[in-house]
Amino acid sequence: MIKKRLFFILFGLISALISFVAYRQAPQTLQQLDLRMKDARFRIRGPVKPDNNIMVVAIDHASISEIGRWPWSREITGRLVENIAQYGAKVTALDIVFSEPQNPVADAALARSIARAGNVVMGYFFRDEPQLADPYAIAQLERASVKLIRVSEGVTSVPLTEYGNLDLNLPILGEKALDSGFFNARPDADGLYRRSPLLLLYNGDVYPSLAIKALRHYLGNDIMLDVKSWGVDGLQIGSLRIPCREDGTLTLNYYGPAGSFKTVSAVDVIKKRLKPDSLKGAIAFVGATEIGIYDIRPTPFDPTQPGVELHATVAANVLERRFLLYDGLTQMQEILCIFLLPLILGAVLAFMPGTFASLAIFAGTICLFSLLNYLSFTNGLRDLTVIYPLFGLGLTYLGSEAWRNLVVEKKGRQLKKAFSNYVSPDLVREIEKNPDKLVLGGEQREISILFSDIRGFTTVSESLTPPELVKLLNEYLSPMTRIVLEEKGTLDKFIGDAVMAIFNAPLDVPRHAGRACTTAVRMLEALKELNIGFAERKMHTLDIGVGINTGPAVVGNMGADIRFDYTAIGDSVNLASRLEGLNKYYGTHILVSEDTRNQVKQGGFTFREVDRVKVKGKLLPIVMYELMINNTEILQRFEEGLEMYRCKKFQSARAIFDELAAQYKDGPSILYSGRCAEYLETPPPENWDGVYTAKSK
Repeated sequence: MIKKRLFFILFGLISALISFVAYRQAPQTLQQLDLRMKDARFRIRGPVKPDNNIMVVAIDHASISEIGRWPWSREITGRLVENIAQYGAKVTALDIVFSEPQNPVADAALARSIARAGNVVMGYFFRDEPQLADPYAIAQLERASVKLIRVSEGVTSVPLTEYGNLDLNLPILGEKALDSGFFNARPDADGLYRRSPLLLLYNGDVYPSLAIKALRHYLGNDIMLDVKSWGVDGLQIGSLRIPCREDGTLTLNYYGPAGSFKTVSAVDVIKKRLKPDSLKGAIAFVGATEIGIYDIRPTPFDPTQPGVELHATVAANVLERRFLLYDGLTQMQEILCIFLLPLILGAVLAFMPGTFASLAIFAGTICLFSLLNYLSFTNGLRDLTVIYPLFGLGLTYLGSEAWRNLVVEKKGRQLKKAFSNYVSPDLVREIEKNPDKLVLGGEQREISILFSDIRGFTTVSESLTPPELVKLLNEYLSPMTRIVLEEKGTLDKFIGDAVMAIFNAPLDVPRHAGRACTTAVRMLEALKELNIGFAERKMHTLDIGVGINTGPAVVGNMGADIRFDYTAIGDSVNLASRLEGLNKYYGTHILVSEDTRNQVKQGGFTFREVDRVKVKGKLLPIVMYELMINNTEILQRFEEGLEMYRCKKFQSARAIFDELAAQYKDGPSILYSGRCAEYLETPPPENWDGVYTAKSK
């Protein structure tokens, strides 16, 4: 049993190692599946309300319909920028790039509006394709780079994504802006945007994103970057630390689908339809939400989320410190889940009785892990992996169930098939669930053995044709067998008309001696019912004798290598057979040994001592008892006669036995009356101990 359970734990360990290797290698298929499962956490959680100080000024369908197609004239855009400032926005972040001139008058008008607003952070983007850039614009860009960088000893470069080209705003506009930040976005392999780059490299300098620059001016603190050998260790704006990943990206903790942020229409700002101070103290991200402008980013929440809301999400995450953490502690938790969960599942499955229970435990473990993972996401804001612990759990379950079905339960099914014909259904189920409880090669254990035999069967069989004899035996043996199985006995064999049954093998049966006695009583009661039917059909009626003994015996599969049976052998078995045979001599129906009687003293049965006998094959005498079904009222009188008989008061004993024989036709009393007559004529020797020696089996 211990060895079997170790196999389940071994499957858990192997599965954990495979899962850990997959976790380290991160194959694309599993990685994509992991991302999809993480996406599901957002949808289960549902939308949450973001910080009210992060707002979106949307170039939406209403604005396009009323003002005209995008891009608008620079004068209209300038009016939008000025009015945002007048409505009280602390920072205006433009998710727009003005890289091409419109005309000198329009460009100058927009530059004046940006200068008058005094709170504008311009947007630009890096590109891989070659692009000519104005030297003056590049010179303006240099002031937007991160100036405070702490680099660990030995680090010679900042390991960030580097670009060689970019699209910048016109110098006339850039010089009037408060600052500028890039608005590049980078999707995962499946096209969804789950992370936002906060830092990128250009010409050896580090540049922050539009959201980070907007936050820098909103909070009024400089940006500081910590760089270690493995990459970015942290990004700070004053005392506010942003736990970005080593590649300078931030996992976005989305608030909901499109429109989750407080949004105002650009046309309402331009035409001053808002209440005063509608944008007071806010960071206003200006960008397109109209689908036709194609600034759309598919996210876990929404396949058509406007790109401007990604910048707003970064800013809100930072202000609320609502970061989805993926740090050293998160990785440690992931590794613990990957290793511990399969091992725990394997250990629990080792104690499960079958496939359905194992499936329930497996499903329960998955549900428990999923719940803890989800709570860690919603409450602890930990971006824990989902697929790799589940992968390990799945491998553990499949391996364990394969082992259970191919080895353990196959053995159980074989045993079930072998035992189903002569063991009760309850024991068969127990054998199937716990086949290792069986010691089929042979073991010594205490059992109760029952033999029953039809009296005078030879005479009966000689008077019947073969078909009639078979029919009679089948009608008799069927209910007898059913009674044995119902009492959790094992039908050892049929020996012609005889039945041999054992109790407490192959599995433990509590109160096995009592069950053997109950079986004998029920057999006689069933025989009465059978004889009524036999008599009505003019068939032979039957009478049986039953012998029961309890003691040690060797039980197991015995026989030749091509044909064997599960049986019991030993002196205890032989004694039960001798007791059954002695019923004919004593005129009784059920004889049991002293060992059996001692185990069922409190079982509600009535026993009387019948004799002390030396049976064939035994040196020492045995005390045998009759399990009485009828005439139990004679017990005390019989015991008085037996006591006188053993005290050699044969005349007084004979009088009692004759009385019982005449009144009750009691078999043992008839026998003892005859013995008393013999001893009155020929007294026993002086050393006579009252023991009778049986001359035959």
